[in-house]
Amino acid sequence: MAAREADLAARDADLAARDAELTAERTRRSELEAQVAKLTEAVGKLQELLGRNSGNSNKPPSSDPPGAKLPKKKPKGGRRGGQKGHRGTHRLLVPTEQVHAFVELFPRECKSCWEPLPETPDPFARRYQYTELKPLAAYVTEYRRHAVVCPCCRYKTRATYDPAVLPRFAFGPRLMTVAAMLTGIYHLSRRETVRLLWELLGVRMSLGALSAIEARVSQSVEPAVDEVLEEARKSTVKHADGTSWLRAGAMLSLWVLCTAAVTVFKVLDNGQTGTLRADLFGRVHGILVSDRATALKFWVMKRRQICWAHLARKFVSFSERDGPAGKIGKELLEYTSLLFDYWSRFRQGRLRRETFVARMAPVRLQVEALLERAVAAKLPTLSGSCEDILEHREALWTFVERQGVEPTNNHAERELRGFVIWRRRSFGSQSERGDRFAERLMTLAHTARKRGRDVLAFLTACCVSRSAGTTVPSLLAAA
Repeated sequence: MAAREADLAARDADLAARDAELTAERTRRSELEAQVAKLTEAVGKLQELLGRNSGNSNKPPSSDPPGAKLPKKKPKGGRRGGQKGHRGTHRLLVPTEQVHAFVELFPRECKSCWEPLPETPDPFARRYQYTELKPLAAYVTEYRRHAVVCPCCRYKTRATYDPAVLPRFAFGPRLMTVAAMLTGIYHLSRRETVRLLWELLGVRMSLGALSAIEARVSQSVEPAVDEVLEEARKSTVKHADGTSWLRAGAMLSLWVLCTAAVTVFKVLDNGQTGTLRADLFGRVHGILVSDRATALKFWVMKRRQICWAHLARKFVSFSERDGPAGKIGKELLEYTSLLFDYWSRFRQGRLRRETFVARMAPVRLQVEALLERAVAAKLPTLSGSCEDILEHREALWTFVERQGVEPTNNHAERELRGFVIWRRRSFGSQSERGDRFAERLMTLAHTARKRGRDVLAFLTACCVSRSAGTTVPSLLAAA
């Protein structure tokens, strides 16, 4: 009996030990499964990061590596060059009042009887024009203050130093404007600008003098830039976008606020809401087209339009995943393609506005329902993004409800591109004065071209007005 009890006790102990081992094994297995799931999620995120390009994210095309898989673009045409039916372009003759010299060619003798012919002008003469550039040279004026000895008392008197007559600066307004345009608009380095002025115009200028010119031109155009900023703030529809900017290696924020008529650039200390409201936007007015930047959430959703080009790139990244996330991404892309198809037909005049609004109604319902389904699916990284998009629900369809609103923020991105290229070449600026010069010159250049104004003429007028102490001209006035 005792032996049997001892045997049962041993079996119970053995079973308990096995249960403990099984429990420990299950625990280890659960831990390993959790670790595998965590690592799988991390690998998925890393693969998504590695697979980002200009087609599925906000990265610029210049960052695409060789061999990157990009969405296939529709072919723009057949063979290279002008297509069949294209009218082509031809060089137009300059009006006769703008011609500097004429060379009259007359036939010497008649090709029928070979008699000499008189030089009789022909009102229908065939015209050929040849354009050349004469050697450029600076126009230098020297002021001389003479000292004259009085014939009576022999006292020597020198001409008075009159600031109203003598120039206050060594360079004139037009030359200062050209130098400022080379660095601030055409983005040449200061050394290249100094070299070009010497080789092209024969003007010797130091780097310090060029820096002083930039400061004077920047101060001259400040009132005109402030006027452009107020005009942008008052507009009923405006586009905004931001990127980074460097000042002596420190990270700042560069923003653009633009409309169909004006463009304003601002270099800000940061891209936070308070800074944007105070220094760029002012009060909330009109409809703002932008991406889903967190700093712009202060703008009322009913007065915003979220950029569908950004959303399309996001949906492309969804579609490249496996499983349910990829399926949802493909469906979202199909609706986005339909949206842009309707919008393109509407812009081309192939759809009336009433028809466009009617066709967009079911698209809106399907997209929002699909986003809600994606949120409910609790898919890693995808559900959170879709939830954020739904938080901007009221700002997704403003372009359907309001006339004059576009579904993308391409306008602001195009305006910002030139500044981004400048940043890449120059690595930003070295001082706050450099920031002000950059933003003001680019603001005036983009706005003047939108309004059909001559940039050189307007900047020169601003410099002349500052030197004379008169009111700076308005860039918003009719040309």
